[in-house]
Amino acid sequence: MKIDLHIHTKTCSDGNFSIEEVFKEAKKRNIDLMSTTDHDSINCQERAIALAKQYGISYLTGVELNVTFQYLGNKPVSLDFLGYQYDFNNEELRNKLQLIREHRESRARQILQKLNAEFDKEGIQRFTEEDIENIQDSVDGTFGRPHIANYLIKKGIVSDTQEAFDKYLVKCDVPKYPLSLAEASQLVRNAGGVLVHAHPNDPDGTSLVTITRDLSEQMKIIEKYMLPYIDGIECWHPRHEEKTIAYYVKFARRHNLIMTGGSDCHQKPLLMGTLDIPDWVATQFRR
Repeated sequence: MKIDLHIHTKTCSDGNFSIEEVFKEAKKRNIDLMSTTDHDSINCQERAIALAKQYGISYLTGVELNVTFQYLGNKPVSLDFLGYQYDFNNEELRNKLQLIREHRESRARQILQKLNAEFDKEGIQRFTEEDIENIQDSVDGTFGRPHIANYLIKKGIVSDTQEAFDKYLVKCDVPKYPLSLAEASQLVRNAGGVLVHAHPNDPDGTSLVTITRDLSEQMKIIEKYMLPYIDGIECWHPRHEEKTIAYYVKFARRHNLIMTGGSDCHQKPLLMGTLDIPDWVATQFRR
């Protein structure tokens, strides 16, 4: 059985494939159970359910929420959480995500203003309203920094995405919408879903690694500050080593948490269905 519970689309997020292309590829790869988990967006879920039915693939509604996590009075850190099996028609959830979407667009404009200030220092031509419209036209899903990075590459200002972030987008960042873990949990659970901590030990992503690389310390943080709000842990992820998987499977079993896994595929590269996720993961979602 092939399982992939963490996939992004171009239609509603920052993937490289449209929702239709994602399902076509999933069928080609013989994926049996899947979920599209776009960033702070559930606008593709109705279409995803229809496509899953069309291709004969079992499907869970999904979303990836970015949370501002604060503990012990320390500086807040950004963490990701996955919501599954919620009712995508839930009004409270839809309204909050629309608010977050609007904040994302406002944030992107503020980042562009900061970029122009950096361009002035370097003698680079400022982005005009036409440039901003061109970036917006490239956005099928949720407007974010990756779209700005792509445009910087297109304009020849940087050579790749890493340089875009290292040279400009980290320095010119603007805070994301401050969604707390308690609020994220309430939103998903009130909509009938479950909340799962995404890629907790991802060395390159939004994870607990920003606080500590020590697995036992990560688990202490989850035990002390997250357990009342989460229902599961994403144990299998492309950037989770075998040691990480073993640690988190053991931890999840000890606390009776759901265990999930997914490729976190943005189709660059194409990773859908490539992780070895045990068949029993699917049984946790049967009702």
